Amino acid sequence: MHDYNEKKLIKRIEKYQSNSAIALISDAGSPLISDPGYNLVLNYIEKKIMITTVPGPSSIISALQLSGLPINKFKFFGFISKNKKLLDSLINEIEFLNTTSVLFVSGNRLINFLQQLLNKKIQKKISVCKEITKKNERVFRGSLENIIESLSENKKNTKGEFVVIIEGKENKAQKRLSHETEIQIRKLLIKFSLTEVVEIVHKLTNISKKEIYKTALLLKND
Repeated sequence: MHDYNEKKLIKRIEKYQSNSAIALISDAGSPLISDPGYNLVLNYIEKKIMITTVPGPSSIISALQLSGLPINKFKFFGFISKNKKLLDSLINEIEFLNTTSVLFVSGNRLINFLQQLLNKKIQKKISVCKEITKKNERVFRGSLENIIESLSENKKNTKGEFVVIIEGKENKAQKRLSHETEIQIRKLLIKFSLTEVVEIVHKLTNISKKEIYKTALLLKND
């Protein structure tokens, strides 16, 4: 599996999904961390197929792999501060941060922290990971409202320590195609269709497909 064939492979292995366990293994590095597999994980999340990860060097990497959020760039903040001023500053930074945020939050502070994000009217997808690689592993994904509701259903849901993943804010002003990207699009158009090129470049750069398509179409007709 690599950037150019990931979606084709996803379709190819669909016939095994109903009665098999499927493993994604990197020969070097870790799946999804600058390695293929993001679209495969998203596919399973959307189909509500159970996914998990084996123990690794850090819960940060495991949580990112299971989050279903973009992880090509992320910022780790450690445990959230108990100091109100510092916490407010952190939330303000997260609100406008373009990259994915990763935080550690203790169970007794989790609901309150998520409620503070909600009160700030931060409209972002988030993922809350609990007891990764253990028997009671849970991953809560979606909007802040839905996750707060799910966590509040049972006191056991907020026991322990959690990794909270928050998607970044898309900065459209920065999502323009560079000259180097246009050169790569020209090269890709020699081997791939326009649609395939759009998918490849979008996966690698996170630039909107609409913007890539417009540029690729002009280059193709040039």
